[in-house]
Amino acid sequence: MATEATEGVGKRLCTLDIFLVAFLYIIAYQMQMGYGQEKIVPTAAHFFLLPFIICIFIWSMSYAGAYRYFKISLLAHAGIVASSLAFSIGALLTTLYLFQEGWMHRWVIVFFAASVFFVITGIRAFFIWWYSRFKTMQSRSSRVLVIGTGSRAVNAVNALNEHSEWGAQIIGYLDNPKETHTPKISHDNLLGRIEDIREVLKNNVVDEVIVAVPRSMINQISMIFSACEEEGVKLRLMADIYDFNIARMQLDLIGDTPLLSFEPVSQNANELLLKRLFDIIMVLMVMPILLLVTLVVAIAIKMDSPGPVFFTQRRVGFRKRLFPMIKFRSMYIDAEERLKEIEHLNEAEGPIFKISNDPRVTRVGKFIRKTSIDELPQLFNVFLGHMSLVGPRPMSIRDVDLFDKSVQRKRFSVVPGLTGLWQVSGRSNLPFDKWLELDLTYIDHWSFKLDMTILIKTIPVILKGEGAV
Repeated sequence: MATEATEGVGKRLCTLDIFLVAFLYIIAYQMQMGYGQEKIVPTAAHFFLLPFIICIFIWSMSYAGAYRYFKISLLAHAGIVASSLAFSIGALLTTLYLFQEGWMHRWVIVFFAASVFFVITGIRAFFIWWYSRFKTMQSRSSRVLVIGTGSRAVNAVNALNEHSEWGAQIIGYLDNPKETHTPKISHDNLLGRIEDIREVLKNNVVDEVIVAVPRSMINQISMIFSACEEEGVKLRLMADIYDFNIARMQLDLIGDTPLLSFEPVSQNANELLLKRLFDIIMVLMVMPILLLVTLVVAIAIKMDSPGPVFFTQRRVGFRKRLFPMIKFRSMYIDAEERLKEIEHLNEAEGPIFKISNDPRVTRVGKFIRKTSIDELPQLFNVFLGHMSLVGPRPMSIRDVDLFDKSVQRKRFSVVPGLTGLWQVSGRSNLPFDKWLELDLTYIDHWSFKLDMTILIKTIPVILKGEGAV
């Protein structure tokens, strides 16, 4: 539970880091001015890069939790600073390379990176020392009154002690244990019944109240709200009233109406943004090659069999929204009509249809399927946002209609992709149940790092043509 003090310190550290990076960058610039270069150093260009470097570095630090989590070792802090610097310097060098600019001397970059690392890490070392002293001052820690004495109250207190950056002092508990449950808290810490909350708040120094009562006592929350409002005391309500398997919980305010959102799939907004930016950048980078390959494959398809170059089929995407998925045509134009004739030859388990020697596949189609070239036009789907580079494969309406378990539709909670866990684990050789299991594993454990791992593993799989049909 992050307190207001934690949030305030995070903002101050972030502001301090911004000023330090700017200050050290200016010093590095002054060094280059006196370096004796023959080439005139473009001042405007230097200071044009400064906001870029600050934004990249602060974003990296924030993404790594530098302004949210403080109960970590100095080594962990140093690791966050080092990784953020590496990412920022990498972005800087890439930018200079793309614009063919060589006016920034490498030793200036080294000085800037080293000074930022040691100065910010030194500040974190001072912060850890100060934090250890701060925690010993009980008068500065948050004083908490807990409503409830059952297992939920125990969980709340344990979480508070474990995650509260500045420490918390539990002054006591209020409950009506005989009416609801057997108390898990020592009777010595029980200050009274829930009805006594006004008296307890009046006679004690209380910074916040945490409500951890079972569903059966939910009707008493209104009285607790009123008492806290009268005394001007912060109130926290444990939202896990029902035993749902929730990956993420979020409170949104729409107008004056608060809405508590429960999401069964964890989706970190920052990582999702990074994933989308990565998709767009990668597609733009390979676009020249894609256009050349498209021209060559289009000629081959046209020479091999009559019909269009591309095959477009409506697939079920994110949140079950339909979109037109594009592929190079690898079958004869009457393939859909001939499906019923050979459906009894299906070699795959479950709703999907696969046979190793499909008579509907053309000669060119066999090659582009084996090499996965037929999937390349889906990069346009990635660019448009219908798909991602990594995710569960989009399924046809026919296959989805044959799902026999509702949990199978959980795969629609994420954007479908070109490649995924099942593609790097056997592709078409896997049974449908295993395919689905891998998709659900990907959804439950998704991270940008996992996407990068899958992309790297996809390369040798495609080169070997493993499991392609």
